[in-house]
Amino acid sequence: MKRAHLLFTVLPLLFMPPAFGREPELNFKAICKARSDDAKIMGSAPDQSVADCVRDEEATKQRLSTLWALTSVPIQNQCVSDARALGTTSYLDLLACIQMAEDVKSNPKKGTEK
Repeated sequence: MKRAHLLFTVLPLLFMPPAFGREPELNFKAICKARSDDAKIMGSAPDQSVADCVRDEEATKQRLSTLWALTSVPIQNQCVSDARALGTTSYLDLLACIQMAEDVKSNPKKGTEK
């Protein structure tokens, strides 16, 4: 029950719509805190400290801001939509999604080979 309350408290804070072609503004401090809290609830150690998570997200946001402007709107929308559906959105998630989409777009055969 505590986890559900945490998710319903944090999820609305995670997203704000992109403004004027900029990447979405995510409350990554809340995301990092929620990840740490989830690990504690599950009885395991967090993958990284909240401070390390925040530092990684800040650095990734800087990288993403340059890439976001060069990314097509359909890919931007798809990555945001996918991240929302998973409920785990962070700047790292968005960056990885865009990089994968651009990789597939530039080499379509790579995504279909087995």
